[in-house]
Amino acid sequence: MRLANKTALVTGAASGMGAATARLFAREGAKVAVADMLEEDGRAVAAAITAAGGTAQFVKLDVAEEDQWEAAIAAVTGAWGGLDVLVNNAGISGSATNNLYDTALWDRIMAVNARGVFLGVKHAVAAMRLRGGGSIVNLSSISGNVGQERIHCAYNASKAAVRLLTKSVAVQEGPAKIRLNTVHPGLMPPMRTSGATADPVFRAKMLGHVPLARSGEVDEVAYAILFLASDESSYMTGSELHVDGGYLAS
Repeated sequence: MRLANKTALVTGAASGMGAATARLFAREGAKVAVADMLEEDGRAVAAAITAAGGTAQFVKLDVAEEDQWEAAIAAVTGAWGGLDVLVNNAGISGSATNNLYDTALWDRIMAVNARGVFLGVKHAVAAMRLRGGGSIVNLSSISGNVGQERIHCAYNASKAAVRLLTKSVAVQEGPAKIRLNTVHPGLMPPMRTSGATADPVFRAKMLGHVPLARSGEVDEVAYAILFLASDESSYMTGSELHVDGGYLAS
């Protein structure tokens, strides 16, 4: 029970890595807020956690909207007395377009992937100060470290922004015992919003750069997030954890 007596909020938790993380956190003893825009799917994840003996509630959240962050944090602290862990997982892909210089898509990707993380950090930090500390895990990507073809540059830019935002706030909030770290997934199952990265030919090409010669699984990322969320990583802040099959090492 690595998260016993802790409360956590996971964004983008209606599916994929977010859902896997929420389920794992609950098995490890946390009370989990399943936050997402997709109400039906999010409620199903929370209900499944509860049916399995865990504690969870659904919180509707568009991460790009500050008033919704305020309401989500208030719902968690009101129900469970505080916030110990935030996982900023919600994000959209940059591979579902043929126009890699689409300005509207730049704005949308940056709003969700960068602004959304900033807002989550801003409001979680305020709650965690009252708690005497906490852990924030922000989902970046290998795309935050390198450039890539067939992906809108906003995706790479947004994930790079997450890296440096995390390090900046980690330095600022260290004295308050609030830790911030990033997880960088590599080639994973396609996102709901994926385009090129869901194409078998393109995925095969990407796999050619992965030393472990396979794509990752969402549970493999969830366990990395769990480590950074737990007290096992108590002397880690501002760090980057790559879950990429060796992609960035090649």
